[in-house]
Amino acid sequence: MPCLTVIVASTRPGRAGRRIGDWFTAVATAYAFHDVRLVDLAEVGLPFHDEPHHPSEGRYLHRHTREWSATVAAADAFVFVMPEYNYGFSAPLKNAIDYLYTEWQYKPVGFVSYGMTSGGLRAVQMIKQVVTTLKMMPANEAVTVFLRQALDDTGELVPDPGRDAAATVLLDELARLAAALAPLRVTA
Repeated sequence: MPCLTVIVASTRPGRAGRRIGDWFTAVATAYAFHDVRLVDLAEVGLPFHDEPHHPSEGRYLHRHTREWSATVAAADAFVFVMPEYNYGFSAPLKNAIDYLYTEWQYKPVGFVSYGMTSGGLRAVQMIKQVVTTLKMMPANEAVTVFLRQALDDTGELVPDPGRDAAATVLLDELARLAAALAPLRVTA
């Protein structure tokens, strides 16, 4: 079974992202991905990109970069649990992506976006340009969370069968893409 890494992209205190990431990880674990890993960028704590060499060289001087490289390299597919900030994706996510190069290649990526008005759809559209440049394959299927409807008065995620169904469709597509792209990840 392929390894799915769910990356919570917001590091802001009080964020909804971790609750959404925990929900999605539980759905994915009960699904086809038996190796599901939740990675919270707030816990990873990457500093602003500080490696002197270009990421394509893979010469990492810092321990945090080597650990991040191992985490990303071990995955066969990703899901970015990502907010929309000012019509775009978060700076911590862009920073985490920019640290590496080959570790991302030929792997599918899905999106669980959230926000108030657009549910994060604009951020997802923007990040697709970034991930395709790294030879990642974005899944067309996605989960969109409109926070005003998704959170109760205490800030907890309200159960939603429609959201669960969207997650299953996304996981189906990621499983297919991970299998299809696997031969491209084999080094010659």
